[in-house]
Amino acid sequence: MGLLTIIGLCIFCGVIGAWIFQKLHVPQVVGYIVIGVLIGQSGFHLVDQADILALRPFNLFALGLIGFLVGGELHGSIFKKYGKQFTAILLGEGLGAFFLVGITSTLIVQMVCHDWVISLAAGTVFGAIASATDPASTIDVLWEYRTAGVLTTAIVAIVALDDALAMTLYGIGTSAAQMLTSGSADLGQEVIKVAVELFGSVILGLAAGYGLNLILRFLPQKERRLGLALGVILLTISAAVIFKMDVILATMSIGILLTNIAPRRSKELFEVIRSFSAPIYILFFVLVGARLNITGMPPWLWILVAAYVVMRSLGKWLGSYWGGRISKAEPVVSRYMGFSLFAQGGVAVGLSIMASQHLNEIAITETMSLGDMIVFTVTATTLVVQLIGPACTRYAVRAAGEVDKNITEEDVIAELTVGDVMNPDVQPIPEDLPLSVVLKRFTDNDALVYPVVSMEGKIIGVLTFDSLKELLGDANSWQWLVASDVMEPVDEKTTQPSKLADVLDDMNRMQVEALPVTRGDGTDSAVGVIDLRYARRRVREELIRRTAII
Repeated sequence: MGLLTIIGLCIFCGVIGAWIFQKLHVPQVVGYIVIGVLIGQSGFHLVDQADILALRPFNLFALGLIGFLVGGELHGSIFKKYGKQFTAILLGEGLGAFFLVGITSTLIVQMVCHDWVISLAAGTVFGAIASATDPASTIDVLWEYRTAGVLTTAIVAIVALDDALAMTLYGIGTSAAQMLTSGSADLGQEVIKVAVELFGSVILGLAAGYGLNLILRFLPQKERRLGLALGVILLTISAAVIFKMDVILATMSIGILLTNIAPRRSKELFEVIRSFSAPIYILFFVLVGARLNITGMPPWLWILVAAYVVMRSLGKWLGSYWGGRISKAEPVVSRYMGFSLFAQGGVAVGLSIMASQHLNEIAITETMSLGDMIVFTVTATTLVVQLIGPACTRYAVRAAGEVDKNITEEDVIAELTVGDVMNPDVQPIPEDLPLSVVLKRFTDNDALVYPVVSMEGKIIGVLTFDSLKELLGDANSWQWLVASDVMEPVDEKTTQPSKLADVLDDMNRMQVEALPVTRGDGTDSAVGVIDLRYARRRVREELIRRTAII
């Protein structure tokens, strides 16, 4: 199949899989990955390794967008308030997974190869890789369930910073493994190399973000801003790949800089990029599942896989709980953070492939090298934890009461009708009501438009404050004029069951502040008025009610 066919197949099947799993109350990202497994190397082989390699730029683009959008969530004020907590939790969960997985895998490998040096090398590398957390699937769950709160804030920060810790531990771990097995590696040089890579990624991203911000000042058009931002992100990803830097850290630095030095200007940009990025994420996660090859593994390797998953999960949970307690984090953070860090993805698989290139000459058994064992184990564990990780993240944010808290005014408007936001103080005015009484209605309420109804209750016109201005100075006419004498014809009106979003768009297009409202049952009976100011106030009140932390 051609690449376009594969892209279409992945996106189409991914959407279907996500829909099925959502019906089962399972996060949609699990559906993407399962579809990938079914069509990939462990399933029907519709997507092979060559196709996955050819689509690698799409994976890098997806990782870059994830990094950029995650960076947009990291405001400086958050780190000022929670910096100590984030540091303690990050070190706790990363080092907890490192030591528990490292010790356990060392013992298991030693029972297979009976060589403590090789076993210790393997354990060191496994521990380093286990410290990594997949930001993509974790963030996808937070977006899917529209979470907001202290736990969500902590999760975003930890998964964003986890890459840096994992790469540092990986650099030290692989260097130690090479020294143990061959004595050829220099630990000091490797640490310097990792430091240069990490700081280089941050500097590259900050430079790109600063340049992007300068140009955005002079581009008010939304379309041009979007194109320019995507161009800068793609160029940053390319530079990171060329100079062997971390793609996520580089693009995350762009997002961090923009959201902190130009929060208003960048807010719309982040929203636009997030709105069109769904197909790219779907393709990314389906390909994650497609490249997982777990066939032909010996039984003892499955024991290592099971131990790795259990010890890594335990290390993440205990480490984050310990970090949260000693840093006096909120109870929900200490209690549930660990459940949100089980996912393992592209970063871990990439690190395992890199490790295999350095350790592929070391034999574990007659048919398997240390490098192959690392790749197979990490691949299999990635499949397992990618299936359970998103569900655990969903459990954590739901238990913390943070689901459906990240709601915008647009979300509220989309769910309301005109009847939900009508001003209850605005009642229709009978056509024979004296003008003196009409004027009292206007002075007692802040409404600018009232519907005028016939004796049968049907709307026949409207009274506006502007139409009454000329009569305010002629008090004598107030007694003998009635509403029908000064009303204006009805040009536009709406109905009580109409969708609020559509009506607000129409009012904006017509440049009107209020519209008369009919019952909507075909009788043309007036029930009131939708006033733009009152409607907006009701929407804000509803937004506050829905987002209030219980």
